[in-house]
Amino acid sequence: MLTLQSKSQAWIGLALILLMAVTRGHHFASIDHLPSASWAVFFLAGVYLKPLWSLPLLLLEAFLLDFAAVTWGGVSNFCISPAYVMLVPAYAALWGAGRFYARLHQLQWHTIFRLAACVLVGALVCQVISSGSFYYFSGRFAEPTLMEFIERLVKYTPRQLEGISFYIAIAYALQMMFGRAITLQKRA
Repeated sequence: MLTLQSKSQAWIGLALILLMAVTRGHHFASIDHLPSASWAVFFLAGVYLKPLWSLPLLLLEAFLLDFAAVTWGGVSNFCISPAYVMLVPAYAALWGAGRFYARLHQLQWHTIFRLAACVLVGALVCQVISSGSFYYFSGRFAEPTLMEFIERLVKYTPRQLEGISFYIAIAYALQMMFGRAITLQKRA
């Protein structure tokens, strides 16, 4: 099980908030060519942040970033629709997958398979909820069909998995390095 001191959680929480702020979509502060870290942020918050209020805080940040981007940043409001509210359960699925993984975590390389499984399941559930609700309930598609939805999932899911995997791999490598350094320091 992964347990961190409150101070460490606070620093990680701040880093996750900043990461989402600078990578979420085409917002005013985005860094060119980096994928959005939003999905990874919610998963990692589930892993590292014990307080339950971290989820609503990050949901509020995502909403405020989207609101600012559409209102002042010149970003299209195409994705803002009645289906937007379904991002809450979609992101909660990632957060929950992260919490589940935190219970399985051990500071050993073989846990990467557990991590990969939790990330994959969380990301797929998130993708089905977010894409499915947008496809069926946004009003942007005249006659939605199951076959077209499946085609869209096949088309867009790999890019989403690449994005979340990129950030999770970095976080995992950093944790392994810091964890080993702390372990070695305690032995000395």
